Amino acid sequence: MSASAQHSTAGRMNWRGTLAVTAFLVLWELLVRVKFPGMATVPGPIESVNMFWEKYAGNTAYWQSWIASFRRVLLGFLAAQILGIPLGLALGMRERFRELVFPVIELLRPIPPLAWVPLSILFWPTSEIAIVFITFIGAFFIIAINVFDGVRGIRAEHVWLARSLGASDLTIFWRIVLPSVLPAIGVGMTLGMAVTWNVVIAAEMIAGDNGLGRMTWEGYVSHT
Repeated sequence: MSASAQHSTAGRMNWRGTLAVTAFLVLWELLVRVKFPGMATVPGPIESVNMFWEKYAGNTAYWQSWIASFRRVLLGFLAAQILGIPLGLALGMRERFRELVFPVIELLRPIPPLAWVPLSILFWPTSEIAIVFITFIGAFFIIAINVFDGVRGIRAEHVWLARSLGASDLTIFWRIVLPSVLPAIGVGMTLGMAVTWNVVIAAEMIAGDNGLGRMTWEGYVSHT
């Protein structure tokens, strides 16, 4: 596909996406105004924007909550990368290591991240570390499994051919394994980042003293 054709396709997709978002917002506002069942107590997009500018745009506590949540997400996400990527590579490349460690990972992986909240509060001395740990758990298994699947998807013929030509394990890793796994690492990072934001909001509601989750919970309690 030529560059002009790709640009035209991207333009059509952006136009359709913009139209879809606009239609969603208009429908949302209409349902609120006609008091559609279940929407009578829900603020519309116009009211939401007005409320944001009135109460939060100049509110220092609101932006401090963003900073606190972002810091927790960043720390948990980076820790998940540092530990999850090497673990996924080791699981895919070392059979004995995989036989020893993978059953434990499969035992822990189905546990929802928020189910770790009571244990993390007991394990860690402060709620701040506990919340970072929860965000780490939310991304860790996703990243490790994606990298592991990426390594397992490498064609064995490529590795055999490299070995027959005298390539060392280090050369195979840098020239074959790592380039092949980069897309899987990117997917794992994307999914992991999405999960960390979902998890940190819920964790802050349960155990946090500040952050967006705590602010959301306090706003809910004050209006019930």
